[in-house]
Amino acid sequence: MGVRRDHKTVRRLEVKTSVSMQETSVTLADPAQPAMAANGSTKIPAHVLDSLIEDAAKALGALQNDDGHWSFELEADVTIPAEYILLEHFLDEIDEAVQTKLAAYIRRTQGAHGGWPLFHDGNFNISASVKAYYALKLAGDDTEAPHMQRAREAILDHGGAAKSNAFTRITLALFGQVPWRACPVMPVEILLLPKWFPFHIGKISYWSRTVLVPLLILMAKKPVARNPREIDIAELFVTAPDKERGYLTNATGKAVAHLFLVLDRVLRVVEPRLSKKRRERAIERATQFTTERLNGEDGLGAIYPAMANAVMAFDALGYAKDHPDLVVAKASIRKLLVLREDEGYCQPCVSPIWDTSLAALAMMEAGSAHDGTPMRKANDWMAERQILDIAGDWAWSRPGVRPGGWAFQYGNDHYPDVDDTAVVGMALDRAGDPAHREAIARAVEWIVGMQSKNGGWGSFDADNSNTYLNYIPFADHGALLDPPTEDVTARCVSFLLQIGNGADHPAVSAGLDYLRRTQEVDGSWFGRWGTNYIYGTWSVLSAYNAAGIGDEDEAVKKAVAWLKSRQRPDGGWGEDGASYWDERREESKASTPSQTAWALLGLMAAGQVECPAVRAGIDYLAAGQRTGARWDEEHYTAVGFPRVFYLRYHGYAAYFPLWALARYRNLTRGNDKTTAYGM
Repeated sequence: MGVRRDHKTVRRLEVKTSVSMQETSVTLADPAQPAMAANGSTKIPAHVLDSLIEDAAKALGALQNDDGHWSFELEADVTIPAEYILLEHFLDEIDEAVQTKLAAYIRRTQGAHGGWPLFHDGNFNISASVKAYYALKLAGDDTEAPHMQRAREAILDHGGAAKSNAFTRITLALFGQVPWRACPVMPVEILLLPKWFPFHIGKISYWSRTVLVPLLILMAKKPVARNPREIDIAELFVTAPDKERGYLTNATGKAVAHLFLVLDRVLRVVEPRLSKKRRERAIERATQFTTERLNGEDGLGAIYPAMANAVMAFDALGYAKDHPDLVVAKASIRKLLVLREDEGYCQPCVSPIWDTSLAALAMMEAGSAHDGTPMRKANDWMAERQILDIAGDWAWSRPGVRPGGWAFQYGNDHYPDVDDTAVVGMALDRAGDPAHREAIARAVEWIVGMQSKNGGWGSFDADNSNTYLNYIPFADHGALLDPPTEDVTARCVSFLLQIGNGADHPAVSAGLDYLRRTQEVDGSWFGRWGTNYIYGTWSVLSAYNAAGIGDEDEAVKKAVAWLKSRQRPDGGWGEDGASYWDERREESKASTPSQTAWALLGLMAAGQVECPAVRAGIDYLAAGQRTGARWDEEHYTAVGFPRVFYLRYHGYAAYFPLWALARYRNLTRGNDKTTAYGM
């Protein structure tokens, strides 16, 4: 039970004060009464279902690139496009055409509350709103324009820009809008600390690591943004920034957080007295770390915040504009832009390997020949991108394990992730090409080696569970770590079982034990990387199915009952991003095709193929509006960091509904009501 307490502790640390709690939950109708035909069957005739699956699969197939891969847009909130504008003004390298389109996107996504949310139809978020307002003002918006007035009023009503999170305040410090004392002290010398020290760069997550290291250079150098138009946002502060005394507070009330605040005060006294030689050595270490992982035009960590910090760090170090490292770092950021005729945004990263593996599984479920040209090209493309010769940062905790994973993006060799590796492995295994046996074997070896001591799997590191680090002032976003989670663990278990291991395999057995321990009281499982309990419950039920744990098992019964209880009156399922707050975990605004597909796949994995809930869910998908391959879906159904950073995978509404419909057809027309595949 200790694992469950730690897991909940991590979950609750994520910024509780950054979002207002004024939205109301939807009261669900009796889930036993979803709309369906009078005889209990689905409304959709068999030939119509066949036609729908065929059309959707054809449309998805048409989006496959010539080399075999799929890549859909990956959208976050306004923070990333706003930061892109801020970066250009930091450097005084403003592309007016791009800025105009990003500003149009920011204006369009403004919420009815006057500020900006973290996901579609979400609550006001102070940090996103401050960055969005500043970006629009930099882009030339009149502060007296109605949308700017509404934004300013909302920000001030929530305490003003001083209440932003640490990352936002650091940005404001770089632009001279707040004093550096508004930011937590993070001396670059921490990179020189030994591994046994309570804080070490290897004890935080990959994303935190790649974002923090170049940021440490900035915090040491304290450069001032060029800000050529000399734009300030003094009007967003309730108290003048130089007089504000409430920048760093203990929002958690925990004693350990108070101790870290005391340490922060000590460091403010100590830091100026550190030797210049040691500082130079630490900056050199940070620069070396960054350049070694620069990753070409795929970028540092292949994520926008790390890339942008690298660009600013190189600039602060005095790199010439034609310095190769600076040139390639800037190029990596530009590749994230999605520009349309009237507006555009910047993606936080790209997701081609994730998209390709899931699209391939959906296409094979829909009937695409495993050995046909489209699947062969997709699987060859994935196999070619397996990381076999670089022991990334993950090897710090697992030095004896051979590389064998896949990254999430086109290239990110230092940071393969367990989740992608498991899904790619399942896709390659299902296709059955003998040429990929060695790739699958190496993936198995790496995944088994990455299992944490508690039986679960994290995404990028093993045993990345030092929860006390989430209390340092810098970690007020609560997403500093990469602990094991139920959804990733379920995927690893599914993969290991699918390729022929039994439930008594040591890694599988430990993984199943972890999943037993982490089931919620209501029967669901938490979803770390997808929203939320629907995603986690689908993932675990798939693993249980692969393990032969049937519908007589008490855990399965509870999970099935929970899923049925969450069905909405229209037959679909939907779960809001606000469900990551314990007091709002049952919130649901609308059914979504993605989450409906997860619920259906979970129920079918639990043997509920013929139940009324599944039939109604199939009818919901069949009746849904679709544009080409994608069902219409505005709501965000994924997360980067719960409560802090949410994602809208544009591919989810294409391959998941197709997958669920095809799985239903295959199971109802076959003799076996279970599936051999964990996913």
